[in-house]
Amino acid sequence: MIDLIKLRGKEKILSEDIKFSDEKLEILGKNLKNRIDKTFKRSFFIREVDTGSCNACEVEINALNNPYYNLERFGISFVPSPKFADALMITGALSRNMYDALMNAYDLTPNPKFVVAVGDCAKDGGDFKNSYATLNGIEGKLPIDIWIKGCPPEPVDIINGLLKLLDKKV
Repeated sequence: MIDLIKLRGKEKILSEDIKFSDEKLEILGKNLKNRIDKTFKRSFFIREVDTGSCNACEVEINALNNPYYNLERFGISFVPSPKFADALMITGALSRNMYDALMNAYDLTPNPKFVVAVGDCAKDGGDFKNSYATLNGIEGKLPIDIWIKGCPPEPVDIINGLLKLLDKKV
């Protein structure tokens, strides 16, 4: 039996769409794993720092660890401390209360370190720009190696962004 889904009056075969997505994800993941192996000769460790977001980006980042994306199989792990990280993945508009904590996390991250800004807010404040409570993102405060735009960016966009980051650094 073929599963069908109707979108705008047209029938699509659902199983073919899923198969295509799975294959695309596997190819993307293998490319990412090859770049990580060339660059680090081990896994790539990320410390995620929420600097005052609405949590939409965190939901997408958490999806990277679910059984579908399973980023660990490609050699990427999220770590609990910046002391063990290769990169800081930053979300949120950078609230005034999180500025010192972010700078401490950046200082504790060993060199060479990468800064990945995830979402529109992380770069320049996004929808929260010029709010009394924010410092309008990390642009100009930390060196951004790559910005993954979107509100929020999808997990595949985040994986593509990490691949582009590693392509630049190889």
